[in-house]
Amino acid sequence: MLRLFAWFFKFRGWKIKGQIPSDIKKCVIIAAPHTSNWDFVFSLGALHILGYKVNYMVKQELFVFPFSILLKKSGGIAIDRKKNNNVVDEMVAKIKQAENMFLMLSAEGTRKRVDKWKSGFYYVAQKANVPVCTGFLDYAKKEAGFGPVINITGSMEQDLAKIKTFYSTVTPQNPNNFNADGIKINQPKV
Repeated sequence: MLRLFAWFFKFRGWKIKGQIPSDIKKCVIIAAPHTSNWDFVFSLGALHILGYKVNYMVKQELFVFPFSILLKKSGGIAIDRKKNNNVVDEMVAKIKQAENMFLMLSAEGTRKRVDKWKSGFYYVAQKANVPVCTGFLDYAKKEAGFGPVINITGSMEQDLAKIKTFYSTVTPQNPNNFNADGIKINQPKV
């Protein structure tokens, strides 16, 4: 199936721009902008072309036959959103246990316009002590790949400013559903 996505990626005239540096063995990949179901197809196609094995979280309800086959083979991790479990700690544990792991997360959490990104990507990277790689799909340029690597400094404001600067230059399929000013997250109350 991933070969089909890679073929479709090339057939539609898309190109790869940027890669994850070869010395990075574990990271959190931001998958943004996320405004269309096509993002999944083009992302997995690009990742297959690059030869990257990624994992990503998917709500457990989607793990039904025949979709479960594609999701499992392409790196999907079922998440039970009904349980009151700490997904951040669960993902941190998976990263720490793995020899190599690229965990791709949609920071927006939906294909609709949001005022604030979900904070999970930031806290997973911070707690697992891994960098954040800025994955992107630019529909105007028909380019997919990776922008800058962000090493989490602990200064959320500075880290998010770097991320916002990068994603402000990327064109999603549905521009009205992407809010570059939404690249901010709530800090936990201390």
